[in-house]
Amino acid sequence: MARSKRKVPGLNASSTADISFILLIFFLVVTSMDTDTGLARRLPNPPDPNQEEEDVKVKGRNVLVVQVNMNNEISYYYGDQASRVFQANVQPSDLYTIAKEFIANPNNKANMPEFHPADPPLPLLGAYPVTKNHIISIQTDRTTKYDVYFQIQNELVRAYNDVRDEFALARFGKHYSDIVSESDEDLAVRGVYPMKISEAEPKQYGGN
Repeated sequence: MARSKRKVPGLNASSTADISFILLIFFLVVTSMDTDTGLARRLPNPPDPNQEEEDVKVKGRNVLVVQVNMNNEISYYYGDQASRVFQANVQPSDLYTIAKEFIANPNNKANMPEFHPADPPLPLLGAYPVTKNHIISIQTDRTTKYDVYFQIQNELVRAYNDVRDEFALARFGKHYSDIVSESDEDLAVRGVYPMKISEAEPKQYGGN
């Protein structure tokens, strides 16, 4: 007598959708999502409409210009026409050293930012002499790679952070990162070394 084939019961898939939905919720909850971060910049206040044009001109000694050409080659210059310092084919890391010296001008060089008493007076420091008129201008080519641009930004911000940290240690005996935000000490340090990075509209600079 032939043995009859045993029937295999069908798989009950009625709860599959519910299980999939629960797993989806689980992974959404426990998975960490990357968050886009940007570079913090505070735009300067607009000039007074009644201010004369001569008043808003910036002396050459107060401007450090960083340029990137179409080949992603970096150069910089600063100083008035008669005392201009120009350097081509530098690495992003080279900008850290020159920017740090330019921001603080520790030797009071005539072709680097000039000092003025802080006005209004700074908390805890009063009319402390500062290079308040300095500007670091980044001028990129339309074809500049994002990677090069961000390396430049990182080195310039690192220079600002380090001059602030050194000043905080010398003046207040603590690292700048340990100072409470918006405290008198914080306002004093940022008043002495305000972060002034200007980004010009990309142009066609060509290569060397």
